[in-house]
Amino acid sequence: MRILYVEEFAESCELLALWLRGSGYEVVSANTMSEGLRLAKSETYDAYILGSRFADGTGLDLCRQLRLIDPRIPIIFYSALTRKCDREAAMGAGAQAYLIKPDDFEMIEPTIKLLIGAAGR
Repeated sequence: MRILYVEEFAESCELLALWLRGSGYEVVSANTMSEGLRLAKSETYDAYILGSRFADGTGLDLCRQLRLIDPRIPIIFYSALTRKCDREAAMGAGAQAYLIKPDDFEMIEPTIKLLIGAAGR
């Protein structure tokens, strides 16, 4: 299973990638919205994990763009933004799950499994 993780902070990408690789996932990371879009258009992934903010856009913008590329690939937000309106905006943009940093770290892998299974991937 291939995961594209788009997160502004490289350290966060490395930590999550290390965790998921230990469970057998291949993780490709990007630190900007434009790089994430380029990778999503040029390669195939089973799920996307998105942060909320990038130097060149927002997670909401990226989510909407990813939905145009392929509406079936599961999208999970992993964000430090904790307000209900942030979660609702992400879900409205096309995400299937919204997890809070760092509290929901251990929920990432079960959420990926659930969403990939539900998508029939």
